[in-house]
Amino acid sequence: MAATARTDRPARPARRRDTPPPRTGNTEAETLRGFLDHLRDSVAAKVEDAPEPGVRTAGVPSGTNLLGLLHHLTHVERATFLGERVTDWQATFRAAPGDRVADVVARYRAAVAEANAVLDGCADLAAPLPWSRPGRSAPSVRWALTHMVEETGRHAGHADILRELIDGATGR
Repeated sequence: MAATARTDRPARPARRRDTPPPRTGNTEAETLRGFLDHLRDSVAAKVEDAPEPGVRTAGVPSGTNLLGLLHHLTHVERATFLGERVTDWQATFRAAPGDRVADVVARYRAAVAEANAVLDGCADLAAPLPWSRPGRSAPSVRWALTHMVEETGRHAGHADILRELIDGATGR
């Protein structure tokens, strides 16, 4: 029985080079930051050249879309490292209708730069991050880095699948 090609998928673009995990420094902080930056770059790259309207199109019944994932990660970066308060986490999964892809990517990269500036001043991973909010203590730098590796990695995996569904692009 001969196999038939599926015709309901978009043509596959050239495969993006899949970059391996980073070779970071020898310290715990260098390792955590190296992996986090690798994941951050990977997820931003999935979004920055994604075509409209696919970047906003829900790929699964929950409504998750590629642009919304990066918008959400922007809020998670700002909440975790800068102490900003988020009152409706579900709303962070939706970018505004007027937001362009470039706007969302730029806000994400700006949040990452601000987070890294805070981390540059943190020598002790056991110390709390240098923000405070009434009624809420800041997490340790170690916890925040580990959480962001997990959170960004989780959503980078979602982004991989959503981007492949949009236009067939694969790789990091």
